[in-house]
Amino acid sequence: MPKQASIKIITNLIFGLFFMLLGWYGHTQEKKIYRVGMMVDSQTPETRVLFDRLTTEVQSVVGEDGIIEFPGEFVLVNGFSVAMAEKNYDKLINGNVDIILALGSASNIVIQDQTAYLKPTILFGSVNTDFTELDLVKKTSGIENFTYLMGVQSFKDDLKTFKQLTDFKYVGIAIEEGISESLPLNATFDIIIKELEATYRLIPYKTIDEIDANLQGLDALYMAGGFELQDDEIKILSDVLIEKRIPSFTSTGARDVQLGLMATNNSDDNTEQIIRRIALTIEAHVTGGLLSEQNVFIDFEQRLTTNFNTMQTLGVPIRYSLIERTDFVGDFQNQLSEKNYSILDIINDNLERNLTLQSQQKEIELSQQDVKTAVSNYYPNVSANATFTAIDESIVIPNLSPEFSTDGNISLSQTIFSEGANANISVQKNLKKAQEANFNASQLDAVLEASNLYFNALVSKVNVQIQSQNLQLTKENLRIAKQNYEAGQSGKSDMLRFQSQMAQNTQTMIEAINQLDQAFIAINQLLNNPINYELDIVDANIGEGVFEAYNYEQLADLLDNPLLKEPFVAFLIEEAKNNSPELESLGYNLKAIKRNFNLNSFGRLIPTVALQANYNKNFNQWGAGSIDPSPVGNYNAGLSVSIPILNQFRTNINRQTAKIQLDQIEINKQNTELAIESNVSTAVLNIINQISNIRLSEVSVTAAKEALELVQTSYSEGAVSIIQLIDAQNNFLQAQLAQANATYNFLLNSIQLERFMGYNFLLHTREENDAFKQRFNTFVQVNFNQEK
Repeated sequence: MPKQASIKIITNLIFGLFFMLLGWYGHTQEKKIYRVGMMVDSQTPETRVLFDRLTTEVQSVVGEDGIIEFPGEFVLVNGFSVAMAEKNYDKLINGNVDIILALGSASNIVIQDQTAYLKPTILFGSVNTDFTELDLVKKTSGIENFTYLMGVQSFKDDLKTFKQLTDFKYVGIAIEEGISESLPLNATFDIIIKELEATYRLIPYKTIDEIDANLQGLDALYMAGGFELQDDEIKILSDVLIEKRIPSFTSTGARDVQLGLMATNNSDDNTEQIIRRIALTIEAHVTGGLLSEQNVFIDFEQRLTTNFNTMQTLGVPIRYSLIERTDFVGDFQNQLSEKNYSILDIINDNLERNLTLQSQQKEIELSQQDVKTAVSNYYPNVSANATFTAIDESIVIPNLSPEFSTDGNISLSQTIFSEGANANISVQKNLKKAQEANFNASQLDAVLEASNLYFNALVSKVNVQIQSQNLQLTKENLRIAKQNYEAGQSGKSDMLRFQSQMAQNTQTMIEAINQLDQAFIAINQLLNNPINYELDIVDANIGEGVFEAYNYEQLADLLDNPLLKEPFVAFLIEEAKNNSPELESLGYNLKAIKRNFNLNSFGRLIPTVALQANYNKNFNQWGAGSIDPSPVGNYNAGLSVSIPILNQFRTNINRQTAKIQLDQIEINKQNTELAIESNVSTAVLNIINQISNIRLSEVSVTAAKEALELVQTSYSEGAVSIIQLIDAQNNFLQAQLAQANATYNFLLNSIQLERFMGYNFLLHTREENDAFKQRFNTFVQVNFNQEK
């Protein structure tokens, strides 16, 4: 055979073999289609979202191993009817589906009643331990074509927790009508409620109106159902219950508690786990695994979730013994608050009602009385006297001293001019003005004190929120540690470490709550409210509301510029000295002492001029030596002028004392001016620190949060140690606290600076504040631009 022909034959054989293998490979790679049918109790917008997440997750996990379809005609709704659930199950068994997924109470009843499973069946959702026949201790179902992935629900445990929270006596138990007809509810609840020493009313319902119509006389409501209710219906029901002051507990998830129901033992956290486990279970079935040998998933953990605002509105106390296993939702606003205070409310109420200020106001009134007393030295002094005289008859002098007589006298004294009186008037007026300046200083102190208490309460309030979030984070990390322990990825020590951490975080949370209560008590005391007066405070945001005057960005730019910082501080110091009530008080005291000094110097040589006058009249006389009295009396008047010559050297002593007091005032004035300069400069530096803290804390929180998420993910995969996770959590906690403190400290330091300046932006109009800024511009132009 020629060589070329041989090569051609070999080439054809190779290509033929190649295409034959390619065809065989393509045949082996043909994917099998698995059609999944579902039976659910209800379809709502929320369940449709979960359905979309489930289909996406299953298709993603199965991937190249098979084609997963969810035909719309085989997504069947039971409507909480067991009879309908049986029909739907038969339809799936006889329909063109390969796998059955069952969810819901009615589905649960029907699936558990089966003695054999003709098609692979996966039961998921919640199983009620009061009714289930499943063996929850098993690791696998051991039943051909059947497995389950369940969260545990217990009417008994729910009602016991509800009893702990409210100590109810007569509870309503609401459950879907279809379920109530299929389960022996009365027999079950009779035993449970009797153990709790209470009574109950079973409320089968189709709509929330039927629940509302059966609330009379109840002191609590337990939602044993409610999975089909939509968010707006839950919100309406919770509002009705709050209005009627009926505490509620639900067997549904935490989302319904966020919408206003009071509490639940069920968390939404395991939803993602169950969806993931369903996807993995279907993948195992597709790749040849037996459902009877797949690990079942039973979540026994119960987490109490309570709505902080609902509990407060209803007056249900937060039990510290339950905090460790309680997740809080809500915004930690005091729902019982009779008034929500802004910083201006606290400042104005403090200025109006503060008892210390009221007492100091009386000091001003007393000073005014001293002024009136000093001025009264120039008022006339008039006195009237009447005299009855009886003398011994043997010494009677006729026409001069009769035996009996009645006389009258009116005397007048009037200071016409007195340097001492003038000096006293001047001194008392200056002392009164000094007292008014002291009162102004006390008002400024009161503004600062009110601001301190306001921001202290804000910090305490934010601390409660952050500590609550941190406690929730610790609980989540504990859950991850338990999963890692069960999967063999970590030892039991990690789990114990987080249990210890959770106890510590719980104690910190309790202390934070009590600290907030103490902050509110301090505000009540300041405002002269009853100590138990219910109040809350409005949050403070830079550049918003009453704090619009604090232009954070403009101030930050100004202080960041060395060329502007120096004149800015110099201007503030000048403003502070001009406005300082302490310097004003010293100034008036200085005037008073100078006046006293002048009085005891040349003033002592100025004479005192006074007028004196008397009018005398004899009204009648009788007895021996008596005569008819004159119808007209007699008078005398005189003008006196006096100059002190020697008064035991007290004038010199008083002058020397006044000189010492003048020197003391000058020293105090210098010391006060230095204190103003120091306080203003320090306050500006503190503000610069807080501006830096605000900017850096934002970066720190973002970075700490991202780092925590990465470390938490790595820990769940066994890639990092528990120490790294705890460090990341603590770092995030500290970053959050630092961020909150930076914002509030900036505002508080700004108010402290205003105290030193004697000018509060919050208490002045926009026009007055604009005038303040204009004075700064003028100050810079006059004092610094000229120097350049």
